[in-house]
Amino acid sequence: MKPIALSLLLVLSAVPARADWPQWRGPQLTGFSPERNLPLRWSTTDNVAWSVDLPAHGASTPVVAAGKVFLSVPEGDTVNLWCLDRRDGKLLWKRPVGSSVGHANQKHNMASPSAVIDGRRVVAMTGSGALKAFDLDGRELWARDLPKEYGAFGLNWGYGSSPLLFEGGLYVQVLHGMKTDDPSYLLRLDPATGKNVWKVERTTPAVRESPDSYTTPTPVRTGGKVEIVVTGGDVVTGHDPETGKELWRAGGLNPDGNPYYRIVASPVAVGDIVVAPTRVKPMLALRAGGRGDVTTTHRAWSYDQGPDVPTPATDGTYVYVVNDKGIVSVLEGKTGRVLYGPQRIALGTYSSSPTVADGKVYITNEEGLTTVLKAGPAFEVLAENSVGDFVLATPAVDGGQILLRTSKKLYCIGVPKR
Repeated sequence: MKPIALSLLLVLSAVPARADWPQWRGPQLTGFSPERNLPLRWSTTDNVAWSVDLPAHGASTPVVAAGKVFLSVPEGDTVNLWCLDRRDGKLLWKRPVGSSVGHANQKHNMASPSAVIDGRRVVAMTGSGALKAFDLDGRELWARDLPKEYGAFGLNWGYGSSPLLFEGGLYVQVLHGMKTDDPSYLLRLDPATGKNVWKVERTTPAVRESPDSYTTPTPVRTGGKVEIVVTGGDVVTGHDPETGKELWRAGGLNPDGNPYYRIVASPVAVGDIVVAPTRVKPMLALRAGGRGDVTTTHRAWSYDQGPDVPTPATDGTYVYVVNDKGIVSVLEGKTGRVLYGPQRIALGTYSSSPTVADGKVYITNEEGLTTVLKAGPAFEVLAENSVGDFVLATPAVDGGQILLRTSKKLYCIGVPKR
């Protein structure tokens, strides 16, 4: 860890109230934050408040609440949950969550799922299916082992979904089929006890690898009610948060019946419209609130230049899409009207999802280059910043700063001005 001057610590302690980044897609679950005064330019040394050395790479995003940063980190044969002081990156505690042994490749290991926080407790999950909750001082509250309870995960590329914590419910999806005949399912747990509120099986017509989904559920509000939206297995489904009952279903994510159409990019809500990516095309937009088969009745629009891996972001007006090759499109959320794109940014491979805040869009490629675009309907590159290291994790923003995880470090970018 780099030393930090006392004067910098005093400045950081005076940072204004934060929006926090309590789970993978941020405070609004859309990749958007209302944070202001975020940095535009940086390097590995310039405009860096602090950095922490990491022992191995991971795809999980740092999450922030209550003046602490939480991060799942592979160390030897264990995935540990690290708790860092938000002001200076000092390690406050670390606790084992589960085994780091399992299906691993360049883009995945057992530290792929991101933790979630509700202000009183933090819940971490591993790609091996271990699920643990801790209080903010590191005391273990409960633990679950989903494969032990319900059968081994059977995804071709390893489990990578993150939990969703929303309005008192902890939602976990296990959508698989390539390497198992066990059913896919959706769980709602009580975050205080870890016990099931409900568990529902989710059947689909998908075959071979197409049942596999690496997405994270998202909530959508419609007609004064909430629905939990899940994508995978060639379909989008909306569920009652109180019972898990499937309320509606839309096909069309795999129009040609390709047996290898696994889904990585997660759904995102723009008002009462659900934007559901698949394997590039089509990216569907569906109006929530339907019942039964809504494949044709509730389709709002579709787009054939969608992402494969990065999940789109939205500020509530525009949908920001980047694909694996750094091709960006911006669409009007309500209508799907293309405002610009496909537009190339820096060459490279993109797995991290875009983050939108402070009138900027931050897009980081696997080579550690972050392109900063002007948010809105016109294409404009504001800056390009490189840290020269492998990046899978989506940047988080908090307190006027950016938390960027690479394979070797966690950077806190942005030195507040006096």
